[in-house]
Amino acid sequence: MSDDVIQIGKKKSRFLDKVKEILPDEGNLEMCLTCGACASGCPATGLEDMDPRKLLRMAALGMDEELLKTDWAWMCTMCQRCIYVCPMKIDIPQLVYNLRKTRPREDRPKGILGSCDFALKTDGCSAMGASSEDFQFVVEDVLEEYREAQPEFAEMEAPIDKEGAEFFLNQNSREPVTEPDEMVPLWKILHLAGADWTYGSKGWGGENYCMFLADDDGWKHIVETSANQADKLGCKTFLNTE
Repeated sequence: MSDDVIQIGKKKSRFLDKVKEILPDEGNLEMCLTCGACASGCPATGLEDMDPRKLLRMAALGMDEELLKTDWAWMCTMCQRCIYVCPMKIDIPQLVYNLRKTRPREDRPKGILGSCDFALKTDGCSAMGASSEDFQFVVEDVLEEYREAQPEFAEMEAPIDKEGAEFFLNQNSREPVTEPDEMVPLWKILHLAGADWTYGSKGWGGENYCMFLADDDGWKHIVETSANQADKLGCKTFLNTE
């Protein structure tokens, strides 16, 4: 057996125990080979002198206090590439999520915290704090402008709360606030494809910073707001543009 194999259990780690609780049947946390596949595809590898493999090794060795001090957990994008390439299917993002939850909420990164709190204050769940009324105004204004400027898209639609639409879309809430023209390319694609779609007046914000904040209640609220609006409108498919 390779000397690089991590032997779990020499020192108890609360973080690693949490990962083991949700390990899939085919996964084997006892046999991490430190192959480096997780680190090779990770966009956060090298930041703060850390990578997924090192994070897992530290947890395996019970280095909880050292893990609590690193800010690398907030640099992980939660993209889950590490899970897909890991031969043992070890859920490193769950380890990262557990690390984030250990930090007092008020001490978590201000940008993520502020965006989560903004989203929780509006029906649209906008991370920018934009109201649904402002969103609707911008959508209608931009739509009218492009219909007039580009006759080939004179029939293009960008509906809000259209009942019975096939697709329920959300929207990066930064675009209607700072870059409204960036919404249009997707509208054009949907128009040319003949898609039957709608935004919702509730739950239209596409981001979920509460997930990245490790705020379970906030994460759940945002997902439920969007899902409930899609159900209310009778949409069959939820397209998450983020």
